[in-house]
Amino acid sequence: MSFRRALSLACGVAGGSAVLVCAAVAADKHGYFADGCRLRDALAAVRAAQPPAWPAANGWDYNWDKRDPSSPVNGKRKESVGENGSPDADNSKPKATRHIFLIRHSQYNLKGDGDKERILTALGREQAEYTGQRLAALGLKYDVLIHSSMTRATETASIISKYLPGVELVSCDLLREGAPIEPVPPVTHWKPEAAQYHEDGARIEAAFRRYIHRADPKQKEDSYEIIVCHANVIRYFVCRFVFTCYSVRSLFLCSFETLSETNKHLVETTASLSTEKKLKRSRSALQFPPEGWLRMGLNNGSITWLTVRPSGRVALRALGDSGFMPPDKLTRT
Repeated sequence: MSFRRALSLACGVAGGSAVLVCAAVAADKHGYFADGCRLRDALAAVRAAQPPAWPAANGWDYNWDKRDPSSPVNGKRKESVGENGSPDADNSKPKATRHIFLIRHSQYNLKGDGDKERILTALGREQAEYTGQRLAALGLKYDVLIHSSMTRATETASIISKYLPGVELVSCDLLREGAPIEPVPPVTHWKPEAAQYHEDGARIEAAFRRYIHRADPKQKEDSYEIIVCHANVIRYFVCRFVFTCYSVRSLFLCSFETLSETNKHLVETTASLSTEKKLKRSRSALQFPPEGWLRMGLNNGSITWLTVRPSGRVALRALGDSGFMPPDKLTRT
């Protein structure tokens, strides 16, 4: 078939299609289509089925923790960093990776009157033993064991510490359980007052900013830190850490490794956290804002492993790992 003939055929097909569409639209306006087959409804359905456009691959905010030495936002950087390649410029850059292990406390007495009486159950103490054994079996050099000041978290941390001799125990009030942000969609069985969200949310966000960030430039070696706290705190941290990324591509550009013989996979995202301003833009892309924290469940004594690299990239290496416990020891109370 000659080029001229092929071109004529293509133009004919295109023109014919255009005529059919115009005729269909005109007929629809005059009511020739039945109500159940309205053209505009069909076209609307087609448009709704179209996937959203992919965000730009370079949409990351590498200064999500306000610790990026290359960011012009950091005024101190401009004063201390000299020419490219100078010792001052090199010393201002983080070099180490931070590994943060978030441990949910073990099962506790729900009938206790106040925090002091809500101590671990016999099963809860056994769960903490398994968690301590698991952390020790990883063979990592832990730097610190931070825990919520609530009784159930303090007891869990104390039992875990038996398997990690020499690791400092630190108590923190910011990590206490609370209502971080009103969940979406709402639930009927748990409805804190607006004032509680206002107070707890600010405190838990402050805890996130204190503990979740890249390493200090003075840190030479990778660090491994353990934080024993509560389900709501951990779930909010995870949402803020990974799922508020600006680009949906991070959920697909992943690598998988086996974390343990009994549990899931290791998921390494190539994402960094977004700022609060970009968070609003990311909601339509991911459909998983921080308000979605209540959609996740965590077993007692489970391990969530976060990694923050010097560049600001982040990784969720494990979420709620409890595969090291026998099935009859698992609870979520």
